[in-house]
Amino acid sequence: MNLLREKIKYIDFVSMAIVAVLAVFSVIMVGSTTISTFGFWTRDTIVQTGAYLIGLACLCFIVATGYTYLNGLRKNFYILSLVLLFLVYIPGLGIEQFGARSWITLGFTTVQPSELVKVLFVLIMAEYLDKHREDLYNFSGLIRAGLVAAPIIIIVLKEDLGSALVFSTMWLAMIFYAGIEMKVFVKFLALIAVCIPPAYFFMAQYQRERIAAFLHPDNLSLKGNYQVWESKIAIGSGGVFGKGLFHGTQKELKFIPVQKSDFIYSVIVEELGLIGGLIVIALFAILLIRFMRICLDAVDLYGALIVVGFIGMFVFQIFENIAMTMGLMPVTGITLPFLSYGGTSIISNMMALGFIMAVGARRKSQNY
Repeated sequence: MNLLREKIKYIDFVSMAIVAVLAVFSVIMVGSTTISTFGFWTRDTIVQTGAYLIGLACLCFIVATGYTYLNGLRKNFYILSLVLLFLVYIPGLGIEQFGARSWITLGFTTVQPSELVKVLFVLIMAEYLDKHREDLYNFSGLIRAGLVAAPIIIIVLKEDLGSALVFSTMWLAMIFYAGIEMKVFVKFLALIAVCIPPAYFFMAQYQRERIAAFLHPDNLSLKGNYQVWESKIAIGSGGVFGKGLFHGTQKELKFIPVQKSDFIYSVIVEELGLIGGLIVIALFAILLIRFMRICLDAVDLYGALIVVGFIGMFVFQIFENIAMTMGLMPVTGITLPFLSYGGTSIISNMMALGFIMAVGARRKSQNY
């Protein structure tokens, strides 16, 4: 407890305050989508609150213990990541939702392993790049860095295109920060471009349907387009100031799809209007700027790479989620960090925040 008290005074309180606001807002908006005759506190709002409390406990533990002792556990994290991802294929344990087999059931709740693996993936790549930074100056070294990430990304891609894109974005952000040569990266992009067409034919049917829907947005017969159309109606009908909290009609009539998680931003804008939507974006922008400052001030490359990896994760998820509610990006099932419903997602986001705070706290503690 004394160690935690010592470390807490060095964390970024502005970032923590923003996340606290998002947490309260998240519970309120989840409550808005699930409120019933029994009141605001439904199972979903209780689960969301519980996930934040568990996530806060994880954050405190990470800040108290730091992150440097994890440097050297890459192989252990790699094995753990693969085990977690393969759990979804165990009969009776793995379950299918929304066309993807990405969840495991614990009886009283479900868990999405890929959310937890995101945290492990950043730690794996941060350690690898910290020890093999010079390898990125040549093409073969970049390929080796890609092969480290490829097994995890490919396994995730089989069931969840959206999460695979998040992993790929984290990897790209980290190798760029580690100092990749641009001419080497151009060669790598050419290799990826060659692989994309054949990769399409290995995608699941629902993944192909989502891509087709994005390319033909006016065809409401394509799966997913009708839901996006309803989402855009909800966003447009909110106007500047919205219809009022708990008074969204598109939400109330259940026209907005997966409204407590994937499309929660549509509910926010319908009920709180353009102003509410911009406030959410502004909070995310300030939060990401604070994270970037922590990254630039990190005392070691390993810590900086950890922060960069999580920045990549948050940036892509925020952009993709908000853009897909407006039809600007394909529907991929990616949640909006710190706002969407989902216990595993909230806990992994809070763990990521814990590592970022730990990196910042180490830098500040060395300045005193």
